[in-house]
Amino acid sequence: MADGLCLLCVHAHPDDEASKGAATVARYHAAGVRTVLVTCTGGEEGDILNPAMDLPEVRRDLAAVRRRELMAAARAIGYDAVVLLGYRDSGMPESPANSDPRSFNAAPPEEAVARLVGVIRRERPQVVVTYPEDQSGYPHPDHLKTHAISVAAFEAAGDPSAFPEVGAPFAPDKLYYSLWPVEHMIARHEKFLELGLESPYTKRIEEGWLERAPVPEVTTRVDVSGFSDARRAGLLAHATQIDPHSPHWFGLPPEVERELHVFDPYLLARSRVAVMPPEDDLFAGVGESALGGSAA
Repeated sequence: MADGLCLLCVHAHPDDEASKGAATVARYHAAGVRTVLVTCTGGEEGDILNPAMDLPEVRRDLAAVRRRELMAAARAIGYDAVVLLGYRDSGMPESPANSDPRSFNAAPPEEAVARLVGVIRRERPQVVVTYPEDQSGYPHPDHLKTHAISVAAFEAAGDPSAFPEVGAPFAPDKLYYSLWPVEHMIARHEKFLELGLESPYTKRIEEGWLERAPVPEVTTRVDVSGFSDARRAGLLAHATQIDPHSPHWFGLPPEVERELHVFDPYLLARSRVAVMPPEDDLFAGVGESALGGSAA
């Protein structure tokens, strides 16, 4: 059913692949789609957020630790391949790490785009997933640059005159932005209160975050019923970044999370095939649907 189909997801740091779209990847992997993860940086600037992992030996070699965590998370989620784009974590805005010549932030844009174009031409994905342009909720330089190079690489990969040294031209069919709509946070917040639990979102809501939060357009909802545990497994693999006792990540019982997390939302940003949103399949319009039935 999914012969020849490939989904390529582009993320900024180790752990982003677990918090964004993991259940979608698990579902497509189970359907026989080849799933490829591109991680732009090594996550060297990440804080150790799990007290149990705040150890001298971990701090000494955080890059290697995070790389191992990334590989474990990718296996847990269902990625068939992991590609490291090779840049250093740029850190938060205006931090010293921003100007490190090895950082993603400091990398010449054309160089970074060429690296990603090379991956696209080698893997030949029909669908590419990355971040939306609006990163106002978390304006990390690496997230912003991940968006920029993903859009540029999507456009350039099929152009014979662009970066001929990195492989034969191949044009993906569709580019999506992964989303986390406000409605998801509200649903989780209300469930905490319904169960008599302290909500990790209360402070943000009281400070008026909901009124300021962007309201993204959703064109595509992928049903991930039965696959939401992939997100939990992927997050837990990132032991330095994810505290297993965090109420934000794990404050609701797993069975409740499964009831709430029934779809992953996306915005279709580019398409070279005829489409008719709303969609329920990232491969809609690409020959045979990856999830069963005709998508043409």
